[in-house]
Amino acid sequence: MKSYKEILQYLEKDIVLHQAIQKLDIEVKPEFDIDVYFALLQSIVSQQLSTKVARIIFNRLTDLFVDGYPKAEQLLITEHKVLRSIGLSNNKVNYVKNVAEFSLQNNITFDYLLLKTDNEIIEYLTQIKGVGKWTVQMILMFPMDRPNVFPVDDLGIQNGMKDLYQVNLEKKELKLKLIEIAQKWHPYKTLASKYIWKIGD
Repeated sequence: MKSYKEILQYLEKDIVLHQAIQKLDIEVKPEFDIDVYFALLQSIVSQQLSTKVARIIFNRLTDLFVDGYPKAEQLLITEHKVLRSIGLSNNKVNYVKNVAEFSLQNNITFDYLLLKTDNEIIEYLTQIKGVGKWTVQMILMFPMDRPNVFPVDDLGIQNGMKDLYQVNLEKKELKLKLIEIAQKWHPYKTLASKYIWKIGD
């Protein structure tokens, strides 16, 4: 696995992205973490929320449990109204419990998932109701640090790339164009995407 510095040198062939990264002057670093279960809970809480709000609600969730860790068994017996009171929607309460239940019945350890391809991990984890492709892509990109993930459905990616590459398309045509642009980054789409988010911010 190449270091992020080596990958950045590879990404220099995309002149537009390279110049934007230089202007940004921010170093993106790996966020490697082997606790996939915890990361899944975090991703579900983060769905359709700003980073700041998601962090506040997730901190409230962890504060409910001993040592700040929502073990699956404890999460499942936590009353619905308690989880609603910290800011989780009805759906998200069900979704985090679905993750807890799945983790007790199936193997979602880092070591087990490490043996699977990106697509196999997406197929495996999207069996959990409430965990969609985007959520699993966040797991692949951050805690697992897989190198070649491109979350084309992410609104931040779409808006960031539309601005950066002056793309004036929508819906299916937009996605096809962004996928085409991202081919320049292969096989290191993950780091490029992380920089697109930073540039968009």
